Amino acid sequence: MQSIDEALKRRRYGAADPANPLRRALHRAGYEDSPPLTLNAVDGEHPRGRELSLAWLAGTVMTGITSVLLMGAALYVAFDGRESFSTASQALMFQRSGPAVLPTGTGKGDRIRPVAATRSEFEVVEASIRTVEDGRTMLRSQAFTRLDATLATGETALAADIPAFDPSAIATSEPAAPSGAAPAEIYTASVEGEVAITMAALPAQLLPASAITDRQAADLVKASLQDAYFEDAGERSLAYAAAPLSLPAATLGVAENVTVMSKTRLAGAGGGRSERIVTAKQATPLRALLLKNGFTEQSYAMVATTLRNVLPSLELPAGAKLRILMGPSRMSATPVPYRLSIYVHDPSTRAIRHAATAAMTDRGTYVIGQAPGMIELPEEDIEAADVGALPSLYRSIWETARKHDLDDATTAEIVAMFAYEVDLTQRVQPGDTLQLLATRPESGTPELVYASLRTGGTSRELFRFRTADGSVDYYSPDGETGKRFLTRRPLQGGGRLASRYGYRIHPIFKTRRLHSGVDLASPLGTPVYAGGDGIIKRAQWLSGYGRYVELDHVNGYQTAYAHMSRIADGLKPGMRVRQGQIVGYVGSTGNSTGNHLHYEIRVNGRTVDPLSVKLPRDKELPAQSAGDFTQAVGQVRQLMQRRPGEEPS
Repeated sequence: MQSIDEALKRRRYGAADPANPLRRALHRAGYEDSPPLTLNAVDGEHPRGRELSLAWLAGTVMTGITSVLLMGAALYVAFDGRESFSTASQALMFQRSGPAVLPTGTGKGDRIRPVAATRSEFEVVEASIRTVEDGRTMLRSQAFTRLDATLATGETALAADIPAFDPSAIATSEPAAPSGAAPAEIYTASVEGEVAITMAALPAQLLPASAITDRQAADLVKASLQDAYFEDAGERSLAYAAAPLSLPAATLGVAENVTVMSKTRLAGAGGGRSERIVTAKQATPLRALLLKNGFTEQSYAMVATTLRNVLPSLELPAGAKLRILMGPSRMSATPVPYRLSIYVHDPSTRAIRHAATAAMTDRGTYVIGQAPGMIELPEEDIEAADVGALPSLYRSIWETARKHDLDDATTAEIVAMFAYEVDLTQRVQPGDTLQLLATRPESGTPELVYASLRTGGTSRELFRFRTADGSVDYYSPDGETGKRFLTRRPLQGGGRLASRYGYRIHPIFKTRRLHSGVDLASPLGTPVYAGGDGIIKRAQWLSGYGRYVELDHVNGYQTAYAHMSRIADGLKPGMRVRQGQIVGYVGSTGNSTGNHLHYEIRVNGRTVDPLSVKLPRDKELPAQSAGDFTQAVGQVRQLMQRRPGEEPS
């Protein structure tokens, strides 16, 4: 508090005059006679009277700052690092009284933010196939399922219970054996019902009599060729006028039950939330569309209860559109639907209008909400995605397959087909696509005939083919199997890439040196598998590598596995191991800073990058089957390239 003497001095009044009127006024205002504040307090002692302690002042400030930081950290951990803790206010605006109409205003925050262009076509086609049964060649009509879909860029409840990524299971998997009369070849002629073909030698009595001798025929050919040359513009030319080759048109069937889904245009992303627009191509129950677009049975039941108050029926008419806003969940890693808006065509104006909106509350229930800001609803479906939360290729393939009702056995086979060529733990990119062609049996599991995965602008195709000895496998267009003879991530779950191949600053020695492999971080005790068939060269403790296993493979290839906590029982130098066999368990032995597998691949004694080196295939197509395989590839491509609903030429 300011002393009276100081106030009087600043006012240039005498400080000693007790009768001074200003002095009396200051007394009445609360001033008192006391000495000024001083910094003469002794450090370490509590300040007395008018004394100030800088140490105590600094301690008080630091205590406040520390408390704020601790409270903030506690809240951040409690909310699991999420940036949004409540439902968007726009989604909770209650429906006003009166008829529902489409809002006319458009706000910047209301714009849909699509990320990747997608187009998904799912259809059933009929084609003729040729099989061999009991030594007889049979022709019959076969239904095929054809899928051309963009990989899902966001996860929903469809992928909540998919199996964990397990490279060991993939390494030991084989193509599903054909059931019954699996199609050996797509035939290029139309058949009705079943046709049996029997080949026999032409009886000699049916051969026509020779009109000329072989010598005469040779002279005729020679003379015909000589007469075909003539002078034209100073150059010798061959006059060749053959009639157009006439062949039966390939009968590839008529498309049935065609469904065209999802198209998204390139744009920006938006903060953990995404929006999709789904169109009912025909009269469809609301439940069928919602369960394939992020809703669970429980959330659908809540939405249905809410919408029954404002909709006459939960059966969507043809052309109806759903606008679904997805967002992060506080209870699971899978996004949940924040808002559902339904739009239908007005019979009187033929314009689309808003019918109803259901929005999620903070308690996880759904209430009637106001229509979101208007956007131009496109004819085709669009889907937005959050580029900061894209799923892995593995989870995206499962999400896409379940959205199109593929059975889990077929999906697992698709994953196994591409696991050797593609890093399935990397994030899916907008625009990545999956193409499939599979049989559609009346009972049993569908059999894949063709699969194509396009990632990062690179397409990889695999065709199912049965060789003359009856073995079935998937081959690239060049006649190589999709399976590599070495795996790139030989541990359960694939691990997290902690350090790449190449020069780096060593985390322990702090010097720049070559990192001769890749470090795959994984919990202690995670099984480590042999990258390929080989012979054990070492299985021992090796200096800074800790517990170490080294395998010799064919053609000068070697693999090494280091820092393991334990080597598998019974492994000794000279033993043979199979691809996918356990050789040890993840640990942190030797010069290591944490639990991980150090994995090396060497070619002729030189280390290479295990994640990028081009590895040879496990096997190649026999030379005697090359012609039949080329024909089969052409027939499959002809069927895949035909536009939906197009009649065969």
